[in-house]
Amino acid sequence: MFLRKIVVKLPCRSPAFTSASTLYSVSSPSSYNQTPTVVTSEDTALLTSSLINQPNWKTDQTLKSLVSHMDPNVAAQVILLQNDKVSLALQFFQWVCQHSTYCYDVNSRIRLLNLLISSNSFRIAHKVIIEQIKNCSENENDLLKLMETLDEMRKTGFRLNYPCYSILLMSLAKLSLGFLAFLLYKKMVAEGFALGAIDYRTVINALSKIGFVCQAEMFMSQALKLGFELSTHICTSIVLGYCRQNDLRQAFRVLDLMSKSDGCGANSVTYSILMHGLCEIGRVEEAFALKEVMKEKGFQPSTRTYSVLVKALCDNGFIGKALDLVGEMIAKGCKPNVYTYTVLIDGLCREGKIEEANGMFTQMIKEGVYPGIVTYNALMNGYCKKGKIVSAFELLSVMEKRNCKPNIRTYNELIEGLCRVNKPYKGMLLLGRVVYNGLLPNSLTYNILIDGFCREGHFNMASKIFELMNSFGIEPDAYSFTVMIDGLCKQGRLKLGNGLFGKMIKKGIEPDEVTFTALMDGFCKIGNTGDASKLFKMMVANGCLKTCHAFNSVLHILSKECKLIEQYALLGKMLKHGLVPSVVTYTILVGALFQAGKVDQSLSMMELMKQFGCPPNVYTYNVVVNGLCQTGRVEDAERILHSMPDLGVPPNHVTYTILVKAHVYAGRLDRALDIMCPMVKNGYQPNSCMYSALLAGFVSSNKANKGGNSNFISTLDISSPLTPENYDECVPSNVLKEMDLELLFKLRHQIKKFSGSVLEFDNFLITGLCEVGRILDAEHLTKDILNHDLFPEEACFSVIDWHSKNNNCNECLEFLDLILSHGFLPSFASYCSVIHCMRTNGNIKEAQRLLSDLMKYNNFGETNAVLPHIEFLVNSDEPEKCIELLKLVEQMANKERPVI
Repeated sequence: MFLRKIVVKLPCRSPAFTSASTLYSVSSPSSYNQTPTVVTSEDTALLTSSLINQPNWKTDQTLKSLVSHMDPNVAAQVILLQNDKVSLALQFFQWVCQHSTYCYDVNSRIRLLNLLISSNSFRIAHKVIIEQIKNCSENENDLLKLMETLDEMRKTGFRLNYPCYSILLMSLAKLSLGFLAFLLYKKMVAEGFALGAIDYRTVINALSKIGFVCQAEMFMSQALKLGFELSTHICTSIVLGYCRQNDLRQAFRVLDLMSKSDGCGANSVTYSILMHGLCEIGRVEEAFALKEVMKEKGFQPSTRTYSVLVKALCDNGFIGKALDLVGEMIAKGCKPNVYTYTVLIDGLCREGKIEEANGMFTQMIKEGVYPGIVTYNALMNGYCKKGKIVSAFELLSVMEKRNCKPNIRTYNELIEGLCRVNKPYKGMLLLGRVVYNGLLPNSLTYNILIDGFCREGHFNMASKIFELMNSFGIEPDAYSFTVMIDGLCKQGRLKLGNGLFGKMIKKGIEPDEVTFTALMDGFCKIGNTGDASKLFKMMVANGCLKTCHAFNSVLHILSKECKLIEQYALLGKMLKHGLVPSVVTYTILVGALFQAGKVDQSLSMMELMKQFGCPPNVYTYNVVVNGLCQTGRVEDAERILHSMPDLGVPPNHVTYTILVKAHVYAGRLDRALDIMCPMVKNGYQPNSCMYSALLAGFVSSNKANKGGNSNFISTLDISSPLTPENYDECVPSNVLKEMDLELLFKLRHQIKKFSGSVLEFDNFLITGLCEVGRILDAEHLTKDILNHDLFPEEACFSVIDWHSKNNNCNECLEFLDLILSHGFLPSFASYCSVIHCMRTNGNIKEAQRLLSDLMKYNNFGETNAVLPHIEFLVNSDEPEKCIELLKLVEQMANKERPVI
């Protein structure tokens, strides 16, 4: 009997974990002033034992309170007190593992198991082990940890019984750990167990799952010698093995043998496995044909069969056909399962159809199919990729409400989502929640954060996280080093980047093509082609030169420096190494020829691309159009624009933008406006760069008519080619500062004339007016638009955010009320901006009211569940808390969960 004393005091949280919670949540746990009651662990165990021997004991509130913070030592005492009541002891074990904060993870359960075995309660221990194996059958790491513990127990004289071994064998097969399953089989034989047919089937299936089909066949022969029959299950496993090896010819040979009159016969599972094998190697049409053969043989496709085909269609981008197949599936009386729905949701999310994915999620719940962790993660990934962070966190609250415990992948999706919307500090704070929930960050977690901070230019934070990985025993991988090196090189910190490269090699981590390219690009940008050349030689020696990306990177730098001879030399070197120039390679050379003034050679290069089977793409044409405009040949550029659709390369936003700017620069505003009409007809709306150019053109034209001088046109830089990355970054502030509103209405009329989006123009204009401080004009225009029953969401946010940054609390509230009075809902960002303004100025009550309004107007389902997440998102970034959290995580890395 254990005589250790414990102190029972609520709330039972360690200071370390409270700190992590405080970092994530706005409100801190309330404090209690009660005098602690000191009881012995024996008293607690006796009271608990008495309660679980009562009817309906699982609903007893006193018991729930006792168990909520019960550690493994006390739980073991309770189980041992049950004596011969093995069933009750097992029920309590399952229950305490679900309800105690100190028994829920695998380490605590193993500790509890050790206590039972050390007390020689082997009968209960065997039952508990079976339960533990089942609990770990979904997690490879947990199962391996349990097996390691069971091996240690052998030293004490404890032995597993046959049911334990058999269940363990099945779990290893389920997790595709075929080699370990075979070793376990040998151990069972060595210990004198007589294996049954089910055990042989399990081992054959386990070996087949990992593609060890020869070994599986040898094992099958051994089973036949022992007198076991050749069953459909065994042959289907062999078919699976061949499919895993992508040897479909042998897989179909086994099917033929099974289908003979003296064969064991195939079933729907056999056909489903073959269909999956065909789909895995891209033979989807043959998989559908096999479905028809299966029906002819008298086997009806099952849910699994349809799900395999649905996944194949989704993986190949045929989401419409996948949905039609599900319709056929339902019509045939085959109900989609959680896997089918998950595949569809994932496919819709990958296509960017997040609303449809959400509808599918709702439908599966209505059909009584409850989502699993994989389903939630797929939908959450879709939300995060679309930047719908609020929806992602709302989904997190739904998960928690449905007792679906988020795993590390869930949090990785959320952290990546926050980094996508430029909120890496929020992602860092979410790491506190990860640790608080008993999860350990993995290498992907750290890599996401490192990448997020590097993208934002916060290299000090990225470096701290990089160094923290070692505290958890996680070694930075090639991706970690590459992200850091790339970020440092882009900032011109070549010395640090090169030092990190050396450290990477010293650690035995092989740099890949991306790593070399990032460092070479950095050296080329500072003109250090010597070191770049050394890296190139090292890259070739290491066998990392597999594509022309590295060459393209160096070519791009040389083109900026107009080093045409060096570029040709590099092209020759590329061909020498057997690499075929890509369309990017040729496009860089076309641009370089234009910069060197060799226009005719540049156009000849376009023809050469067609001859070499590498036709120009839209980016190549954009470089040509831009080059012609720079040399004053705008008419030729426009002819190319009009010919592009006939060449099978429709122009894009950048193409139109280049020509609009060129015409405005040349003083031909009417021609610039003429280009907008076909652009809108082709599905492209004007962007901020076009609006900016047109505004400058209108202002310049107006000043010229009045006899004044204009300097607006000179702000339109057409000296550098536009790219998808920079074409929106071209709004000259002097145009917006001095522009007459009358000109705005003229341009607005023209945009309406060619069916452009007036609302998008309004958003652009008002946002720009706010940026240059013309807040009164911005407010006037926004109110006018609202009065016409239109909602310029971006414009409204810009006005509110301007007032928030200038601590104009009353104006913020007035504008929120104005939006609501017109029947529109202010954006989440608008609410966040106003709430932050209120908190900054000490108006906490008003901030809380606004938070309540935000919850109410957005129709969040479970207010209590989602509120902490919304508060977390509303709060402003707090870098100092991130530093505190880093220290906390480092301290906790080598500590066990504290026992109160």
